[in-house]
Amino acid sequence: MAQGQTAVKDRQRVDIEEPKKFKVILVNDDITTFDCVILILKTVFMKSTEEAEYLTLKVDRTGQAVVGIYTYDIARSKQRKATSIARDMGFPLVINVEPADR
Repeated sequence: MAQGQTAVKDRQRVDIEEPKKFKVILVNDDITTFDCVILILKTVFMKSTEEAEYLTLKVDRTGQAVVGIYTYDIARSKQRKATSIARDMGFPLVINVEPADR
């Protein structure tokens, strides 16, 4: 090593931020059955029977309900999976993904 040089490198501080979160929102369409919505809530969003029934009634009464908050990739994946199940059953279920407020 040349005189005046050291073997220690300067480290740069890197701030790591938590990934942004996104809401998955189920929208009432007056066609998709309660049974279909409950099945999707239980299988895709891992809700208990009680939670699934509560959220289904909330969607029916208020027009929409947040069914989960996830990172973007997970939210979109759950949206696609749930929509696919609904379409396979013949229902036009609408699920939106929106940024969650911090």
